Amino acid sequence: MAETLVTAAALGAVVWATARRAAAREARAEADFPPTGQILQIAGRAVHVHQEGQGPDLVLIHGASGNTREFTMGLVARLAPQFRVTVFDRPGLGWSADLGAEGVDPAAQARHLRAAAVQLGLRNPLILGHSYGGAVALAWALQEDAAGLLLLSGVAMPWQGGLGAWYRITAHPLGRTLIVPMVTAFATRRQTETTIASIFAPQDIQPGYIARAGVALTLRRKVLAANARQVNGLLHFVRQMAPDYPRLTLPVEIVHGDSDTIVPHHIHAVPLAQVLPTAQLTLLPGIGHMPHQTRPEAVIDAVHRLAARAGLRLD
Repeated sequence: MAETLVTAAALGAVVWATARRAAAREARAEADFPPTGQILQIAGRAVHVHQEGQGPDLVLIHGASGNTREFTMGLVARLAPQFRVTVFDRPGLGWSADLGAEGVDPAAQARHLRAAAVQLGLRNPLILGHSYGGAVALAWALQEDAAGLLLLSGVAMPWQGGLGAWYRITAHPLGRTLIVPMVTAFATRRQTETTIASIFAPQDIQPGYIARAGVALTLRRKVLAANARQVNGLLHFVRQMAPDYPRLTLPVEIVHGDSDTIVPHHIHAVPLAQVLPTAQLTLLPGIGHMPHQTRPEAVIDAVHRLAARAGLRLD
């Protein structure tokens, strides 16, 4: 009995210390990376939006583990002279509130962000989605409220196989409850750099990326948990959406690195281009998962092609 009490006390102390350290690191992350735009209230939930520029409307949707800073550190400034660029934190990430169980569905995320877009006065914008954001962008287009669609390293088609050890562990609520606080509390800079390097590969991490991307915001407990739920649930909803893709008639640009190991082009970009009659596929030789960071000129060119195909006038 005494040993059991001692063990329980020791475990309780570890849990308390972990939670305290996690909370301190979260507070520091939020102080270091505050919202860069405004916070809207949509159906009683916060949506963080960063907006710059004038011209035709262009919406940028980030991927898993991301936030608006993925685009605002460089791409937005290069697009803002000719577009009104609107960047959202997806539900549950960055400074946007989670949608709970509903938010696992990319279509629900798209409806929520569309409501925010309407509040901002956007109508039929061009939509760019990166990685997981590609699935949200496709869902937005299927809801028939977009002038054109650009998938950048985008998740689009059903795939075979798993998602890696992290997502296997966090697929279960118990795994999220036990492991997520430990990551928040104890993840080192070197571990973070290693993970990000694998996402950029075969390119190097862009100079200053980690300092500017707000990675620490992603390491907060609530964000790690929301992101894990969304990624683990994505395949089910992609399977549901995929049969509807052929009915899309809007212009579509697909930009994908042929060395992307996170979202392989032969599983997503190439098959999608084959089922979308309006799709134009651009494969970037030797480029990995982050073309907007490593080949931004290719992304900007694709945005301009999409605007021209959608009949939008640029000043």
